[in-house]
Amino acid sequence: MEAKASTGKYWIYFFIWLVIIVAMLVYSPVRQFFWLALPGLCTSFAKGMDIM
Repeated sequence: MEAKASTGKYWIYFFIWLVIIVAMLVYSPVRQFFWLALPGLCTSFAKGMDIM
């Protein structure tokens, strides 16, 4: 039987990545780099939901 791991730090990472992505979309000169931050957001969301 496996112990349930804490996912709190992944939720913190998720919200940090979310702020970064929103800032990148608002600040137009770096808008094309949005795709570079997207994997960090998706990964931290999946780990926060304990999917991975």
